[in-house]
Amino acid sequence: MLLSEQDQFLSYNGEVLVFQLSKPQQAEEADDKTTDLYVRRVVFNRHTKLFVQKSSGVFSMHASHSKIEMICCSCTTDSRTGIILPCILMKKKKRSNVKYFVLLLHSSNQFEPSFYFKLDYELKEDIRLFAGPSVLWRHANKLFYISSNTCVVQSAPVQLSSVVWTGEIVDEGTAVLGIRTACLPETEDADEFSVSDRAIWGSEFFGYAIQTQKMLTGTCFMPHAYSRVVSSVYICKSEKWKKQLRISLVAITHKNQLIWFQNGVPKGVCELPYEKPCSVKPAVTSSNDVLFVVSFASGNSCVVQRRDSLQVASKWQKVKCVLVDDFIGSGSEQLLLLFKDDSNTDVLSTFKITDLGEVNYASGINYKCDVPAAEGLQENSLLTVRALETRLQAGWTSVRELQQHLGLQKRVLLESCRALIDLVEERTHILPNAKEEGLVSLWDDVENPPHSLSKETSLVSKVPEHITEELWQRVVGDSLVVGVKLTESFYLSLSDVSLSLVMDQDFSSISPIIKCQSKIIKLNKAFSALAISSSQIEPPPKKMKLDLHSKNDLRKEFPKRSSSIQLDGAKTLTAVTSLSPLLAFHRVCCAVLLHARKQNHQNDSLQQSKIITVLCGKILLSLEDISNGRYSVKMLRDNSYCTGSVEDILAVLAVSVRFSFQIVSSDCTLTPVSSWLLGEMECTPFKECQDNIFCHKAGDVHGTIFNWTLKNPFEGVLTIFCRNLTVLFQCLHSLTRVLPPSCSVKLLRSGSKAVLTEQLALALEKEMLTSKNSLFLKETKAQNSFTLGNESGKKINSSPLASLLDTEEGVQQFRKKLQNEREESVRSMNQTMNGALYQKTALKIAEAQLSSDMIVWRLS
Repeated sequence: MLLSEQDQFLSYNGEVLVFQLSKPQQAEEADDKTTDLYVRRVVFNRHTKLFVQKSSGVFSMHASHSKIEMICCSCTTDSRTGIILPCILMKKKKRSNVKYFVLLLHSSNQFEPSFYFKLDYELKEDIRLFAGPSVLWRHANKLFYISSNTCVVQSAPVQLSSVVWTGEIVDEGTAVLGIRTACLPETEDADEFSVSDRAIWGSEFFGYAIQTQKMLTGTCFMPHAYSRVVSSVYICKSEKWKKQLRISLVAITHKNQLIWFQNGVPKGVCELPYEKPCSVKPAVTSSNDVLFVVSFASGNSCVVQRRDSLQVASKWQKVKCVLVDDFIGSGSEQLLLLFKDDSNTDVLSTFKITDLGEVNYASGINYKCDVPAAEGLQENSLLTVRALETRLQAGWTSVRELQQHLGLQKRVLLESCRALIDLVEERTHILPNAKEEGLVSLWDDVENPPHSLSKETSLVSKVPEHITEELWQRVVGDSLVVGVKLTESFYLSLSDVSLSLVMDQDFSSISPIIKCQSKIIKLNKAFSALAISSSQIEPPPKKMKLDLHSKNDLRKEFPKRSSSIQLDGAKTLTAVTSLSPLLAFHRVCCAVLLHARKQNHQNDSLQQSKIITVLCGKILLSLEDISNGRYSVKMLRDNSYCTGSVEDILAVLAVSVRFSFQIVSSDCTLTPVSSWLLGEMECTPFKECQDNIFCHKAGDVHGTIFNWTLKNPFEGVLTIFCRNLTVLFQCLHSLTRVLPPSCSVKLLRSGSKAVLTEQLALALEKEMLTSKNSLFLKETKAQNSFTLGNESGKKINSSPLASLLDTEEGVQQFRKKLQNEREESVRSMNQTMNGALYQKTALKIAEAQLSSDMIVWRLS
């Protein structure tokens, strides 16, 4: 089929889609005429260096007394499945009535009518297709849009003269950047520069978020002074930083310029080679270079490269269209230029594929021997520049390493001078911390010198003065949560950490020790409390022959419902206890004690640890304070965030039970999960940690914390922190109603694979060292016994062998010596140990094996 001027081209997953509209034809058995919309999927063959047709499809439309046209096409997201599909906007005009309809093209080349709408005027200005699919346009200085979800034309409450960009902005959804007549504020506290800027130029930029119907500040995009000259914009990156929108973009102007803006400030400008630029789009090549492709109204195109500065890298004339995609399947993007050629009816026969580097394919070139001189020269120049850049980068790296080495030498010399001065003045020289200085000590330092046993014991018993950073308490329901924030340096030397609460008053009738559950909750800066479970199910018990008195010791290795939280280099331990028994005393003071095993890894021995107890502080609890809500958890809505402090979040996590579910969908994306969380469950993210969201929905589910992590568009992990199983079942019941039937939901065992793998490695190392120490103890006793035997026969060994064998008495003495050595050898091979030592050794080995087995079970 011959191409015409109305044909549309679109790139999709490395393919070129060619849309062609046939002329109206008379139907065989009807009076109506039909118009066919054809699509051809064309791919590039790297062997033949030509485009070949892969497949085709057709869509027939009634065209009786009407004219059908293609308006535009683009790749948009289908809101039902979250999959990006080609989308075509069609126009059907019959007399004064104008009907527009949107078609979606599936991978089977089947066209699906999405929606249609009727207008009493024709679309001519700023027509855009975006996610939904949705259509946006400008008419009579007003902004209109319609989506497949509503199928109703809506008007935005803004007046504008042009639309320069439409797309997605982080946390705002689909947004429009436009230009309108300046609206000066009546208040006096407005930005003076912005007011004067708009007053001088008479126009301003503005942003409008369609989903939230929210106005965005125009100055975060560009200064208003550029609103008179900018014709088109492409936003490269958008992010939120401290509630402020930060945007990086490029804009083309009527002055034939391309300008790069970052956070509203111009960072670079490039003069364009042709007049009347109309559009700009990016391309990321194999060398990670960002190219900006600019198209002009005259049919010309150019590429601007951004490295140290903006500069025109190449330009072409008589270009029909420029597409950006991975056409050769290399994993990076290339440019496809389709040229105008009056002598050839198929525009795909005159093309060029390039990334301004190694990739360079063009029609009509014999790649074996015929390379145009100009293109060869350009390619050689680019290769030379790239080689020079590589050498420059290597040279700069060498200079940086040399500077670091010189700085290191300077610090070593200065420290040596200080040591020499202290030696001359008979002072003790204190060496700096090698880790802080980034140095390797030149002296044979011993961190723990071998002193007497009493000194060693006193050294281990010492506790740093500043071990706690904060002590806090919260009331969550019928539970009291006490938290202790430890310094990182102190926490790293501890293991088997737990908290206990002891009442300070003297009650003769009851025990002062309060029953509680200790937790070590791990929370990083992004608030990922998902690495370690807050509650775990033990594996089926194994039969082990252990003494009954050793059960309490085994429980120390596996604390109840332990989980861990890290924030800003500190660890937070929590203790949860029932609040009701404490309220009976009206006013109670409790001491918070930290119990831990302080590690001492000298000689790789696991027996060098010592149990310590540290007083962290005291808490005061009264019925009056609880009634006034002094220690209550406050989770309130503040616009689109939940204003809970870090302590409030930790308290809720401490009393919650954690469940993780893997959700997998085979035929559609998991967009409904996010919609369910933000919509039906009324969740908002925490200000302190935005990866997790708090449920504000009334009822039993209120207070539940969710974490939704997508591995890819079709698989994700939903983690639920809830009070009990009833709340969990309510959440799952609500979730299954919005998920497609093809989705599978699987309960995951607690703990991430990476963390459990690291724990397994440490547990196996501990098991190996325990076995090694027990064997070493046995071997040492055998060697000592053998040494004593040798010392008893020392007089015999000193006699020469020849003199012993000369007499009958010497032969008997030699025979007795040989018999003693045989007996010592047998005893060394059959060593025994007493029952208490054997029981202690067996218990340690059993504890290490049980720890390894539990982690293996959680990984399986």
